[in-house]
Amino acid sequence: MPNHVLSSSWSGVWSLSVCLSMTLSVGVAAWLVGLPPSAWAAKAAPVGRGKPAQPAVPAAMAPQVPAGNPLLGRDKIDSERCQECHGADGQGAGHANGPEGKFAKLAGQDAAYVLKQMQDFRSGARKHDQMAIMARSVSDEDVRDIAAHFASLAPMRGEPVAGAAAQALAQRGQQLFAQGDAARGVPACASCHGAAGEGNAALRAPRIAGQEWRYLDKQLRDWRSGERRNSPDGAMNQALSRLSDADIDALTQHLASLPAPHPSLSTAFQEQHR
Repeated sequence: MPNHVLSSSWSGVWSLSVCLSMTLSVGVAAWLVGLPPSAWAAKAAPVGRGKPAQPAVPAAMAPQVPAGNPLLGRDKIDSERCQECHGADGQGAGHANGPEGKFAKLAGQDAAYVLKQMQDFRSGARKHDQMAIMARSVSDEDVRDIAAHFASLAPMRGEPVAGAAAQALAQRGQQLFAQGDAARGVPACASCHGAAGEGNAALRAPRIAGQEWRYLDKQLRDWRSGERRNSPDGAMNQALSRLSDADIDALTQHLASLPAPHPSLSTAFQEQHR
């Protein structure tokens, strides 16, 4: 057999051997982490010259969650007793009741964020005895409808700050929120939660403008202490680790005083579903 043919044949066999070896290696690794066989080929697929590799995301890792029905959710917040703490209008209720007296406002909150929190209450990733019981007693469909209803409401609204001392504290909070504190490695809250605290659905960063101040205060302190740890990659724990008590007081004063944005996406959403 001519040398060039022999050389070409051996080259083809060697290339096939390498490809099989790569596929088997990826298949074994995928089996070890529990990926379906359909994901193996995506991981082992060759990359064209000059094109950066694109990470393959198995379908199971990016589930498509059906949208809830806000009209059904309006009735379900009563039957599932959500409104007893969060208010029929999502602006909060019963703040003086219960052992904590710190209940979140949910009006205008991103539905996907609410859904994730309910899942975390169920799994224990987020700790709250009362909410864990509530989350486990409500079906996935009902949670989606309830979340869609709260998202459709006019956004949560804060209360104006009264008094010179409170206004000075809120001003300090506004500076921390908008700019952070580079000297201490404190990031600006606005970089994730939006310039007006309106939230960022793409980052799963919730709306915090106008949130109940007692709820905000507890959550910020729990993030800082590590009592709450259910943010992606521990982002909130890292962001708040260097904040002082005075910083938290200032941020809560500022955020709790912010008015609802106008016009709002939530109001537009509400109009579409009437």
